Amino acid sequence: MLIIAHRGASAEAPENTLVAMHRALECRADGIEIDIYAVDGEIFVFHDRYLERLTAHPGRLQDLTAAQIRKLKVFGQHPVPTLAEVLESIGGRCLLNIELKGEVPLDLLAPLLERARGEFGFTAEQLILSSFNHHWLKALHGRCPWVRLGALNASCMLDYAAFATELGAYSLHTCVDFVDQALVDDAHQRGLPVYVYTVDESHDIQELKKMGVDGIFTNHPQFARNVLDGLPTHEHELMWHR
Repeated sequence: MLIIAHRGASAEAPENTLVAMHRALECRADGIEIDIYAVDGEIFVFHDRYLERLTAHPGRLQDLTAAQIRKLKVFGQHPVPTLAEVLESIGGRCLLNIELKGEVPLDLLAPLLERARGEFGFTAEQLILSSFNHHWLKALHGRCPWVRLGALNASCMLDYAAFATELGAYSLHTCVDFVDQALVDDAHQRGLPVYVYTVDESHDIQELKKMGVDGIFTNHPQFARNVLDGLPTHEHELMWHR
């Protein structure tokens, strides 16, 4: 079962920052998940629509200029990175799941994905583009048919994983609150890996492994690795970020 660091190692470093990416690699994460928005002709790695939680700045990310965003500091310390900076920093050392949080113009995104495959050292198999908006993913597939799509969903549909098959997705990404054995089995019968978010508790990690889940998104990749490897863990290590 793959361990994918959710927004980087976000339990130990400010989420979606380069330091969180570096920490995830130190934790031997199999992959890293990031979130992107397009603003003012640039693609930034950031999760929230609004700025205050992460930067103490009022208002919405999309209402700033690129120059203003570059002046922001996450938790007063770390700049908001661009997608190009994250791609260069990771450099193909692990799988990268890029979640579209807003509509990103394909004229901006497609060239960066091509650079990821070449200049930044990723293989096509190391890149997954995911979103809850499947229209965006379908459009991306039309422009970059080689890109693997991750169909995000926060429910268990009556027809289980059929929506991901219809989209032509590579993988099904679903919420830990709704995943069950029937969904996992249906996805696997369709040839879809199943990745579950957001998983930080040892009981959930062990249960999902028994279900045959292919990967988990976790804020605490080192803890998850210890659980999977059967190493001693200290549940209190997780308490501060709950």
